[in-house]
Amino acid sequence: MRLDFFDLQLFLNIVDTGSLTKGAERSALSVQAASERIKKLEQQFLVNLFTRHASGVKLTIAGQTFAEQAQLMMQQSHQLQQVMAAYAEGIPSQITLWCNSSAQSEYLPLLLPPYLVENPNIQIDLKEAESNDIIQSLDKGTAQLGLISSFFNSEHLQTLEFSDDPLVLICPIQHELKHKTQLPLAEVIHYPFVGLMPYHSLQQSIETQAKLLGYAIQYRLRLPNFAAIAQVVANGVGIAIIPKRAARRLNSTYPLHHIELTGEWANRKLLLAAKNFDQLPIAYQHFSQFLLSKKSKSSI
Repeated sequence: MRLDFFDLQLFLNIVDTGSLTKGAERSALSVQAASERIKKLEQQFLVNLFTRHASGVKLTIAGQTFAEQAQLMMQQSHQLQQVMAAYAEGIPSQITLWCNSSAQSEYLPLLLPPYLVENPNIQIDLKEAESNDIIQSLDKGTAQLGLISSFFNSEHLQTLEFSDDPLVLICPIQHELKHKTQLPLAEVIHYPFVGLMPYHSLQQSIETQAKLLGYAIQYRLRLPNFAAIAQVVANGVGIAIIPKRAARRLNSTYPLHHIELTGEWANRKLLLAAKNFDQLPIAYQHFSQFLLSKKSKSSI
């Protein structure tokens, strides 16, 4: 069954004017052509849409229902034209992605360039924040989409697994732990550490685990990023805990020994989070689908 939007508009013009003649004139048609088009609509749906009178036309009950639906369809048609016109004119769409430090430094620099090349009208604003702050912003509605650590409670949000993001211990090549391949935090907690600044969510999770063991980690130095930590550790200042992906990336620059950390807290995941994925704007839904399609490539 085919519907012609021109015929729907003609029908609505006739309804609006109460006259086949005036409706035809508004649609720039002859009365005969307009009459034939309305007759085809009636034949298509096997109903009478109008009753004819000397003073004009009136809607039948079927015609009233048809008018309501035709009005909705015309409104949707106009909305579709407006939305598509924005794309045709190259009007940019802005996406704000909130992400923790691991997501920003280790995953997104590789994933985002292809997406931006394929979608030239998209602009992405990355906002680095701690996972707990991102969760609160999503809950309040001040953020729409975020990449967070599974370490933090996000049960009240919708989350989808984006990537494994385990933590490893790094130490100098000649450190006394150089022969170890896997250890629990309890066996290394007494060594001097190099850490991130206190406000980092990763640092918070490490210190929470230390407190559960009854220890307070002793930091010789705190630094703002993983590259700085790796350089200092390689020079023999202490040991550190960083994401495995960062350790692999930095190993080509700094000689380091990696030790797997046991425990669920260390084998964390990155989660794509939103309050409701189905209610996100279309641009955000499209971007979310892209990120999740790259899940296998982003996993370690």
